Amino acid sequence: MRVIPAERITEAIKDLAIRANYDLGEDVLTALKNGRDSEESPVGREILDQLLENAEIAAKERVPMCQDTGYAAVFVEIGHDAFIEGDIQAAVDEGVRQGYEEGYLRKSIVGDPLRRKNTGDNTPAALTVEFVPGDKVTVTIAPKGGGSENMSMARQFAPAVGRQGVIDFVVNRVKESGSNPCPPVVVGVGIGGTFDLCARLAKKSLMRDIGIRHPDPFYAELELEILEQVNNLGIGPMGLGGKVTALDVHVEYYPCHIASLPVAVNMQCHAARHKTAVI
Repeated sequence: MRVIPAERITEAIKDLAIRANYDLGEDVLTALKNGRDSEESPVGREILDQLLENAEIAAKERVPMCQDTGYAAVFVEIGHDAFIEGDIQAAVDEGVRQGYEEGYLRKSIVGDPLRRKNTGDNTPAALTVEFVPGDKVTVTIAPKGGGSENMSMARQFAPAVGRQGVIDFVVNRVKESGSNPCPPVVVGVGIGGTFDLCARLAKKSLMRDIGIRHPDPFYAELELEILEQVNNLGIGPMGLGGKVTALDVHVEYYPCHIASLPVAVNMQCHAARHKTAVI
C-alpha cells in the first residue's frame, strides 16, 4: 500500500487550477487552428483568429484566458493500492482556495443557491472520486464556466427513442443554445446509468482530448455523426454564422435500467480548460 499525504493533493490542485486558466491545451489550440482553416465565413475566421490570439496572450502574460474562471470541477482517480492520508475534499478545496487566490482568478461560487452569498475563495469544488487499478492518484481540474454550464441538460427518455432520438436531442440542445455557450463548443454526452450518473458521464467526457474518438467503434461513429449535424446548424463561432459550431463531440456510456434511457448534454465553451497530474 502506497501512502500519499493529502497535502500532495492540495499542491497539485493549486498548480493545476492556475495552469488550466492560463494555458489552453494543445488539443484545443490545434482544433481552433483547424477550424480557422476550414471556416467559410469571413467573420467566423476573424473570431477564431481572435480566440487564438487571446489564448496566446493569456499564456504569455500569465493571465486568465476568460474572466469566468469557472466552477472547479475536480476528478480524482485513486489506485486500489494507494491510500490518501487525510480528508480528500478538504485537500482539494484548499488547493482550489490557494490556486484561485495566487492566480488572481475570479471567485464565482455562492455558498447557497438561493441565499446567494459568495464564498470568497471559489470553494467548495465539485469533486468526483473513482477507484482504479494501481498505486497512483490522478487529479484533473476543469474550470467550468457558467455560460456553457447553463446550456446543459439531462433527460430521461423511453428506450424506444433509440439512437436517432439521442442524436436529435443532442443536436437540438446545441441549436437551442445558440451563441450562449460561446461557440465553437465541445459537446459532452452521457448515455445510460441513472439520472445523475449520465450527467457525470457527460462532464467526464469533456476531459478527453479533442480529436480522440471513443474506443468503441459504435460510439466513435455516433460522435462523428452528431458533430457533422451540429456543424450543419450554421451557428458558427460566437453564434455569428459559419460551419465551425463545435470543435468535437465526446460520448461516454454506462449500463442502464431496462425501462430507461437517460441522456445528458454538458456544453463546454471554446475555452475547453482542463489539466491533469499523476501523483
